[in-house]
Formats: sequence, C-alpha cells, structure tokens
Amino acid sequence: MQRALDEARRAALAGEVPVGAVITDSTGNVLASAGNEVETRQDPTAHAEFLALSAAHAARGGKYLTDCTLTVTLEPCALCAGAIASFRLGRLVFGAYDPKTGAVEHGPRLFTQPTTHHKPEVIGGVREQESAALLKAFFEAKRDA
Repeated sequence: MQRALDEARRAALAGEVPVGAVITDSTGNVLASAGNEVETRQDPTAHAEFLALSAAHAARGGKYLTDCTLTVTLEPCALCAGAIASFRLGRLVFGAYDPKTGAVEHGPRLFTQPTTHHKPEVIGGVREQESAALLKAFFEAKRDA
C-alpha cells in the first residue's frame, strides 16, 4: 500500500485526483504501478487501476492476471471493477471506501452480481484513513482555490 500511496501523492502533484495503484505477482514482485492520469491524458478511462492493469498485462503477456494482486488507495469504480473481473485478478486490496462512486462495497457491488463471472478476493480498508486524508486534502484545496 505504501507504493500505491506514493503514486497517489505523485498524481496529486500533477493535479490529478490522488489515487494510486500497484500490481504485484504471487511472489510480491511489482509488475506495474500508476497514479490517475485523467487530466494529463484528457482521457476519462485513465484511472490508476486501469493503467496499472494494462501495464501489468503488457509486461507479463498472456491473457489474465489470476495470480496477481491489485493494491489501490480507493475503492474501484464500475469501470475499474469491470476491468478487474475481465483480467481475472486474484486479489484486490484497497484503502478508502467510496460510497459515492465505488462499485465493490458500494453502488452496484459488481463482484456480488451473478452475471460477474470472476470474483477476486477483496480486502478493503487497508490504510483507509491515510488514503481518505489524501483525497480530502486534495478536494479541500480545490474548493479553496
């Protein structure tokens, strides 16, 4: 989670919503990491999770990431939860819960749907307060500006 938090901080410095993601393999080796790049790329799909999943897939080859873990600072949205299912990721670890746009523990709860064919192990709330504090500080600064 520390590396994901570092990615989130870098994203914030670039004017992005501070979300960071890291993909590790079954031995803990980092395959990819990313922060949000939505504003930088002017691409609404350039979420940290999506970028990290794509980079890990490119680095690894093959079709799926079944033995991998995605660690991300914020509960994934529907776009990213769908990508997690599509890549058949083995485990999802996230920091802050997202009652507004989260899709794992909130909203559509994608992995509980019978039409979702792959359901990773999910561990939420890891370093939750630190992850949430980054987001809160970022949005407070935006409002004050």
